[in-house]
Amino acid sequence: MADVTDQTFDTEVLQSDKPVLVDFWAVWCGPCQVQGPIVEEVAAAVGDKAKVVKLNVDENPVNAQKYGIMSIPTLMVFNRGAVTKQFIGVTSKDTLVAELNK
Repeated sequence: MADVTDQTFDTEVLQSDKPVLVDFWAVWCGPCQVQGPIVEEVAAAVGDKAKVVKLNVDENPVNAQKYGIMSIPTLMVFNRGAVTKQFIGVTSKDTLVAELNK
């Protein structure tokens, strides 16, 4: 699992040939601390079939604004540069893995 920034977002997420799960989070966010280990489990479960990345919204406000992130954690699935699914709040491993395996 990797961290992405506003500078690397286009290359790592929008230009990816695999589905990408992006976890929009912040250090001070309690539910984000709960979601973090779940996202790591998702990354391990999907292996090379998809990418799983995290974007700190405090350090990278451009993409947080671009995608209208109002609540965190927000998780978005991107496929070929487009958002295909969005989850707001703590989301289960099973739900996220199922979405990435579609």
